[in-house]
Amino acid sequence: MASTKLAFLAVAVLLLQCAVAQQAGTPAVMALTSFEDGDPTACDGQYPSNDDLVVALSTVWFKDATMCHRKIRITNSLPNGLNLVAEVVDECDTQSGCKDNMIATSKRVWKALGLDTNLGEVPVTWSIA
Repeated sequence: MASTKLAFLAVAVLLLQCAVAQQAGTPAVMALTSFEDGDPTACDGQYPSNDDLVVALSTVWFKDATMCHRKIRITNSLPNGLNLVAEVVDECDTQSGCKDNMIATSKRVWKALGLDTNLGEVPVTWSIA
């Protein structure tokens, strides 16, 4: 009986550790961008609406377009801790000034996370959804 309880407790601890690891994500800086202006997106040559839940990942994370159309979970690191799932549609090119740890997002992502777009940059975490 005691060994059954210990086994159950061990499984519960492992599940909790996995859940915490999945929620933690990769630290990043989120910046606002417009997908309606400028160049078409790297994934499909389109101009998504700023009302879409879309992101551009830094060159390092974009991985030569292997992240195209993947869904990622972004969590607001500020006090409210809101999160959402958005689609990767573009590269935030580090040669054009994007930082290695940056995610450029549409206005809708900011609004859904309860953030003021005038902040410029905010800390977030992200993971593959």
